[in-house]
Amino acid sequence: MHEVKTPLIRLAKRDAMPAWQVWCIRGSSFIAAILLGALIFLVLGNNPISAYGTILSGSLGKSTAIRQTVKIAIPLLGTALAIAPCFKMRFWNIGAEGQITAGAVAASYFALFWADRLPGPALILVMAAAGAVAGGIWALVPAFFKAKWGTNETLFTLMMNYIIIGVVRWLQGGPWEGRPGSQIIPQFDSKAVLPKVLGVHCGWIIVLVLTVVMFIYMKYTKQGYEIAVIGESENTARYAGMNVGAIIMRTMFLSGAISGLVGFIVASGANNTLYDGVAAGVGFTAITVAWLAQLNPFAMIGISALLAVLEKGADTLQTRMNVPASISDIITGIFLFCMLGCEFFINYRLVWRGHHDGKAVSYTHLRAHE
Repeated sequence: MHEVKTPLIRLAKRDAMPAWQVWCIRGSSFIAAILLGALIFLVLGNNPISAYGTILSGSLGKSTAIRQTVKIAIPLLGTALAIAPCFKMRFWNIGAEGQITAGAVAASYFALFWADRLPGPALILVMAAAGAVAGGIWALVPAFFKAKWGTNETLFTLMMNYIIIGVVRWLQGGPWEGRPGSQIIPQFDSKAVLPKVLGVHCGWIIVLVLTVVMFIYMKYTKQGYEIAVIGESENTARYAGMNVGAIIMRTMFLSGAISGLVGFIVASGANNTLYDGVAAGVGFTAITVAWLAQLNPFAMIGISALLAVLEKGADTLQTRMNVPASISDIITGIFLFCMLGCEFFINYRLVWRGHHDGKAVSYTHLRAHE
């Protein structure tokens, strides 16, 4: 009988851990990220305490800094909410970047060409609706192909990002260009700009309302239940009589509509214009937010706020301590890596060769019974 050697290390799925152990692991990962970041600062010859103090003061030290941090967190939270139902369904929507851009394009059309035809409140509502519909339609295209022919949604949604970005570049240098040769789209009329509440555009109210709505939608509605069942097993969903293709398209339209609404918020609230980088990488960063939050809408608030603090604080770090932008990105990357890595240890454990328990059975033992 041929004996198969047991690997030195292998992975085993953990049973459910007590909540206090889960939070101990997460807390430890956060401390590890702080220590690793401090090591980077020490290597560069900077005082880690001063550096972290600069990050906090630069993002939370003044009211103006807090407002800027909130502005960064708004699209992160909104986009994480958008992709959460897709990921729950195990439909990998990597196209939020393009869906945000599509929503911004549609909202910008009305901001640029309808400002003199509609009163301010009506114009804002039309822009929001147009952004949501455009984002939803843009997301519906890969969803249709997935439901009809089983295409790869990851590649499809990713490639569609570049198509809509190319459309915006054409608009910048073509029909929507302001001053000839500038390749810049004009600023929106004041009627097309989101009003401010507490010093920040009211987009923060919109995304907080969306947080509550998405929590209820995913946890307590029939549609949310269908999403969860498909995520567990498409065959089970079909056996239960669910129209999987229709649910995929419906969920993707919803995801794209929320992303398109984020595009409207960014264009009308933060930028007051349209350009090819309107999404600013939010569609990709939001994937990290959604996973770290375990697709929990309320947890996304905290994760989005933390990343916004790091991003705004990193900008201040560059100006006050002359730290290169690349180092600031490394520090942010370390925090993300540790925060994501801790989820691995929450869900899996390492089993060393020679260690056996009731659930760890050696390969040799299994082969002996074949």
